[in-house]
Amino acid sequence: ADMNQTLKAIQEAEAYPGPSLIIGYAPCEMHSIKGGMTNCQAEMKKAVDCGYWHMFRFNPANKAEGKSLFTMDSKAPTASYRDFILGEARYAGLTRKFPERADELFAKAEETAIARYEHLARLGDLYSQKA
Repeated sequence: ADMNQTLKAIQEAEAYPGPSLIIGYAPCEMHSIKGGMTNCQAEMKKAVDCGYWHMFRFNPANKAEGKSLFTMDSKAPTASYRDFILGEARYAGLTRKFPERADELFAKAEETAIARYEHLARLGDLYSQKA
């Protein structure tokens, strides 16, 4: 979703003197993105913009520099979560087969995504106070 954030995460992981882990969101053709895989980069940005995926970094080495260990790179969701998931055939197909259940599951998924963002934001606040 953001090439600069990606490079920062890779550089931090590489510089850390211990094990590092990078977890990224990467759509595949099985997601059946509308418009095809040529829209992969745009799809990643949409995932972040709607709160489906969050960008953050945790770097224990920051403690020695008095910086926050946790960096939240995502902003609060601004796009429609439902529009994002309906842009993938794997989710959109549920609305045709099980419309009531799909609405229920989509609403629950959106609630969970909002709660996840709020939790990550609280972690950011917590770690910035301890720095």
